[in-house]
Amino acid sequence: MSPNEKPAARREPVVILCGGQGTRMREETEFRPKALVEIGGKPVLWHLMRHYYFFGYRRFILCLGYRGSMIKQYFLDYRWMNADFTLRFGGGEARMETHGGETEDWEVTLVDTGLESQTGARLARIAHLIDTDTFLANYCDGLSDVDLDELVAYHAKHGKIGTITGFHPHSKYGIVKADGAGTVKYFQEKPLMNDLTSGGFFVFSRRLFQYLSTEPGCILEHQPFNRLAADGEMALFVHRGFWQAMDTFKEVQAMNALWASGEAPWKKWLA
Repeated sequence: MSPNEKPAARREPVVILCGGQGTRMREETEFRPKALVEIGGKPVLWHLMRHYYFFGYRRFILCLGYRGSMIKQYFLDYRWMNADFTLRFGGGEARMETHGGETEDWEVTLVDTGLESQTGARLARIAHLIDTDTFLANYCDGLSDVDLDELVAYHAKHGKIGTITGFHPHSKYGIVKADGAGTVKYFQEKPLMNDLTSGGFFVFSRRLFQYLSTEPGCILEHQPFNRLAADGEMALFVHRGFWQAMDTFKEVQAMNALWASGEAPWKKWLA
């Protein structure tokens, strides 16, 4: 699909978990939620939503918690903050006329799912808003060039309750190898690992909610995922392309550097 080609609209909602406190990147999250930490002057949440929108997903449900009011304010201000505008005063009120700017065709539902709620509880608390048999879900802080059409088709083919996307993460450390005499023969800085990690980009059936609880301590990645696996209801979609979670300030800097270089792999809509 061309970056300028308008995708067919899809009804399935995308649920994004935006409630965590981001304790590993306090330099950024002490004063704002992780979802609003910026890459290239735009929140990481915006980058993620643009990726889904590129594939036709326009309905978003945001599960809020820590500093959720700031995310609400971001979307309330979205139109005028991203366009030039004229204010016309008179008649007791000011009327705004915007000129150009971004015009994403988004429907965004913002839900306070609790300050201390874990990931499973946040999903359980928006169950009443899911009006399709299938929905997508993700964390707010990971970006990828994953093909969502392929992911959703894979989920449909396997017919499981849940499909998780597996990524090959980069090692946090360099690897060194030496010969028997102790002479270094090989060094690689933070290589791609053979093991897979679950980095979000989920597809679920509504049957997932049978495995969840609204109790704050319900962690999606613990008992619910283990029960799904034990029941044979979890599929794995392997993505061998780009994926990067933004868990630390150093990773924020690295993703900003990618964006500034013009080589950010996740920006399919600008390819």
